[in-house]
Amino acid sequence: MEEMKRDGSYESKVVAAQDNVILQNGGYPMHTFDDVREIYSIYIHDENDLKLIRKAYEFVCEKHSGIFRKSGEPYVQHLIEVAYICASLQAGPVTICAGFLHDVVEDTETTIEDIRKLFGADCARIVDSLTKIQRLKLSKRTEQEFEAEDHRKIFLGMAKDVRVIIIKLADRLHNMRTIEALKEERQQALAKETLEVFAPIAHRLGIYKVESELEDLSLKVLKPDEYKRISALLNEKIENRSKALNLLKKKIADILLQNKIEFEIESRVKSIYSIYKKMFVKGHSFNEIYDFLALRIITKSELNCYEALGLIHAQFKPLPGRFKDYIANPKSNMYQSLHTTIIAGDGNIFEVQIRTHEMDEVAETGVAAHWRYKEGQNYNAKQEQKEIEEKLHWFRDFISISNDNKDKNAQEYMDSLSKDIFEANVFIFTPKGKVIDLPNGSTPLDFAYRIHTKVGDTAVGAMVNGNLVPLSTVLKTGDVVEIKTSKSAPGPNESWLNFVKTSSAKSHIKKFIAKKNEDIIRVEKINRGKTILFDFFRERGYDDNQTINLISTENLLKNYQFSTLDDLYVGVSAHRPTPGQIADFLKIKRTDIKEVKLFKKENLEDDNCPVTVDNQTGFKINLGNCCTPIPGDPIVGYVTKGMGITVHRLTCPNIANAKGRLIDVHRKNDLGVKSYPVDLVVECNDRLNLLSDILNVFNSNKIKCTEISAKLHPENMTTSIFAQIYVSDSNVLQNIFAILKGMKDIYDIKRVIH
Repeated sequence: MEEMKRDGSYESKVVAAQDNVILQNGGYPMHTFDDVREIYSIYIHDENDLKLIRKAYEFVCEKHSGIFRKSGEPYVQHLIEVAYICASLQAGPVTICAGFLHDVVEDTETTIEDIRKLFGADCARIVDSLTKIQRLKLSKRTEQEFEAEDHRKIFLGMAKDVRVIIIKLADRLHNMRTIEALKEERQQALAKETLEVFAPIAHRLGIYKVESELEDLSLKVLKPDEYKRISALLNEKIENRSKALNLLKKKIADILLQNKIEFEIESRVKSIYSIYKKMFVKGHSFNEIYDFLALRIITKSELNCYEALGLIHAQFKPLPGRFKDYIANPKSNMYQSLHTTIIAGDGNIFEVQIRTHEMDEVAETGVAAHWRYKEGQNYNAKQEQKEIEEKLHWFRDFISISNDNKDKNAQEYMDSLSKDIFEANVFIFTPKGKVIDLPNGSTPLDFAYRIHTKVGDTAVGAMVNGNLVPLSTVLKTGDVVEIKTSKSAPGPNESWLNFVKTSSAKSHIKKFIAKKNEDIIRVEKINRGKTILFDFFRERGYDDNQTINLISTENLLKNYQFSTLDDLYVGVSAHRPTPGQIADFLKIKRTDIKEVKLFKKENLEDDNCPVTVDNQTGFKINLGNCCTPIPGDPIVGYVTKGMGITVHRLTCPNIANAKGRLIDVHRKNDLGVKSYPVDLVVECNDRLNLLSDILNVFNSNKIKCTEISAKLHPENMTTSIFAQIYVSDSNVLQNIFAILKGMKDIYDIKRVIH
């Protein structure tokens, strides 16, 4: 990794980028263990640590002996290069060891337990995470499923320990450097994945050296013509402007020396991929790109940075609208620098960046610079992870997304990560000045949920830049947002899902609504189960107090594994258990039909019951609440003690064992058109506007709906929608079923039996 040993000169980096095409395996020298040791020996001196690293190297030399890469080089060369990159980032001894060992469990008979015994638990955990990522390649998945699951494993591992992604980035960087050994199809897939996943996370971690190289190498594979064109334009521009650049360097150096400001000055060239984005994505011409060539001034202190800026602006005219102060307002990856664009005396335009040595290290290597291994300070991985969360404010959000989505579909997890983390380019401020990163189109509600779930759930209003605005207002970079909350707030509703942008906010809102619906549904089930059970025992001559005494026995609840009577009612509403099973458990004898005394109605003239019994009049006839029979359903009568006849559907399980008490009943033909209640459950894949779409079907077909609720099943992201509708007969019901089944994401509809 030669460029990491250079002095940071961007001219040399561009030359290196061109040389990569012709040198072996992408243009990078093959390093040796001595090269790795030369780097880590600068900052690691403890004899035990030095022995541990050498032990890891010798171990993989033995285990990978005789194994070769597709490029033809010994496989151990790849492990040396990964360790070399980690050492160049001044990673700790455990990270370098894991860099050497990251493939040994996958490719040899070595186990994680072997790693733990030989190299310690910390190293074993890192290798284990990296091994789980690698093993996905052996599983049988579609390409899309594999990619999403692979990426999820990477980021879930990173959420536990950032060293996992440092090694994975080093692994991917060397693979990209030697990509020419692979078949073209594999090169394309690897480059695409690198550009979509690995480069963005390197950017978020602020590791510019790795990010820019990954992007350039990917572009060279995916868009070779554009890569060559930009390279040629860039080299020509550098050659034409080198004299003007050197002259500007001298003038600025003289100014700073005269004012006794300690400094270093160097030039840098914008990466090829960055220029590609401006030309081919944003539509700029090459001549419209002013910052492709820049001067970088490195000073001793932050005060020196602002002093240097003032002196430069006094001597050279700054280009309006091109000044950015990233020292006062750091980027989300901790990047700090002053940026200004000036017009030199000869009319050439140059960007000037001014920063301290520490800022320069962070700008180049990001999180790796901030948490470089410092010997003798009792390194603590958990403490480091906590510090990263505090410094990289997006990292806490990343961990939250990872924890919330770790049991969900991998593609959904990656979509959440891409939208909420990788695409976050709107920077919002809290009233205390903390920066919150959000994707384009985000609202105060997205901001609220990014602060904390409770803030989102209790939000009732928002202040943006001191003005009261709707929660659906689209935010822009620089807005200062304050969320108004209330303990008595009703909480999220489905309309919120129509305007929130982030996946994490949508997930929290759905969870709240699902929990709320569960509570509502539970109350409904309790009432329904209680009604069914009490009606059953009334039919057998027990009043409500007697029924409560019967079912309140500890043995009954224990037998069906219920803690409370409410739990029992919920079970009865789902037919688990049935009232008949409860009666059998309580040893309540069924009354013989000869003993039944039918209840006689006092006024028969107002009889609107749609059912009649042959050769029988004057008996009270009820439609069963458990199965809600409607015209067109095969029906049967059930004779009940003192309560007359209850009409059930022929298939109702509540009368399955009551043949001795069943009698034939018939529908009347002279009652005209009436509607009858039907309880149904619609099973569907979760998506927005499900309830409203179903209600629209009911309304357009003139179907009365008196109850509707939904329950989300987070484990598989499906939803059960419960509804009570009124229909005239079974034909109308079947037509509605057919229409609903033709809707997107609905896969099953059933009538509910209580």
